[in-house]
Amino acid sequence: MRPATHRSGHILSRRTVLRGAGVIMALPFFESLRVLAAGTTDASGHPKRLALVFMGCGINPNHWWARGAGADMEFSRTLAPLAPFRTKLNVINGLVNKPAVGVGIHPGQTGNILSGVPLAKGAVLRGGISMDQVLANTIGRDTLQPSLVLGCEQPVTGYHETNFSMAYSSYISWQSEDSPVPLEVYPSLAFDSLFENRGSRRLESILDRVRDDAASLESLLGADDQRKLEEYLASVRDVEKRVDRMRTDQAGAAGNAADRGRPLATMSRPDNGLPQDLREHMKLMSDIVAIAFQTDKTRVATLMFNRDLSGMFYPFLGVTKTHHSASHDDTSDDYEKIARYYVSNLAYLAARLDAMPEGEGSVLDNTCLLYFSNMWSGTSHDNTKLPIVTIGGLGGTLQTGRVLDYSAAGDGNRKLCSLHLSLMDRMGTTLPRFGDADTRLANL
Repeated sequence: MRPATHRSGHILSRRTVLRGAGVIMALPFFESLRVLAAGTTDASGHPKRLALVFMGCGINPNHWWARGAGADMEFSRTLAPLAPFRTKLNVINGLVNKPAVGVGIHPGQTGNILSGVPLAKGAVLRGGISMDQVLANTIGRDTLQPSLVLGCEQPVTGYHETNFSMAYSSYISWQSEDSPVPLEVYPSLAFDSLFENRGSRRLESILDRVRDDAASLESLLGADDQRKLEEYLASVRDVEKRVDRMRTDQAGAAGNAADRGRPLATMSRPDNGLPQDLREHMKLMSDIVAIAFQTDKTRVATLMFNRDLSGMFYPFLGVTKTHHSASHDDTSDDYEKIARYYVSNLAYLAARLDAMPEGEGSVLDNTCLLYFSNMWSGTSHDNTKLPIVTIGGLGGTLQTGRVLDYSAAGDGNRKLCSLHLSLMDRMGTTLPRFGDADTRLANL
């Protein structure tokens, strides 16, 4: 057992790690050890985290609302899964990503949602660095992994009828104006990266390989932290078992793609090795984000539950159309079911974080989950306002339990990039300007 260190040798954080053959397992914070925290922390020494959670093609406008405040907040049918977090969330209405309005549907409405920079049409990609990667370049230096970029659907290639590259529909995280951050869609690979699981023993249980280090650590911990360690190891084992069931499918798919001479990314689920059951896929990716935050592996994550122009199917909801097709009838019961299903996945991630004790609260209390879509209405492709929810208080820096409506504030006072600036401030990265905004979002 030893503290996590950077390659230069200095301690990155108060976290400790367990080591075994070909594996490094970061651990939650243990009060018993009280190693001084570094980087972006609140007054209690706990880091702040930001997760950007995306759903493509908008929501059902008739069932996206909340009323009241705090414990008395009321929710629409679509937002009902968030009821347990009514005192820990904000429903934000009326914000706009103005550089994406009126430029053309779908890709042009998506690729700059985290940058606020106008996108170029044609063969050359050009936009801007996204806010998660701005944070990765600053506070990411204090963690073992600068950021985590995950998805549940393969990117697509080619061009849309609007002459925008489909890369803009497939990626929201951009490391530069012309380079998206590679999106990890395979749970087993995301899990392996979380624990630096590699080498000839990669298929063996990581818990078996760190058993001796774990036993040494346990002897140093108080009773409460011993229970915390046991619960953490049990949760990792649960995720590991679920991930292991998918390794064989992924390996077989890679072999089949090679035999056919086709890129794996061009094949459909489950032939491409992605889980057939979307429900398990999305939960696993949420679990991986939660563990990454709990262990301070990273403080910045982007999770695309689906992409713009999504081709996902939902037989478990009794819906026969694909996601994109269903969005063209966005006031239908079918699309409301889809939108509610995605909100339920957000609630699942929030619950995972809220169940992780940290100081006097939970990991969720030191986190902000920013949930959003690239448009309001899929039927009309209307993105003059966007559906947005935040969950978590960022270590007490973000007031919660509110419905905030900027619809009548005027375009200059309802910029999505003003929200981005405000959240980056709270994460410890202050910029004079970002995207199309040079002011913070009022009343946040």
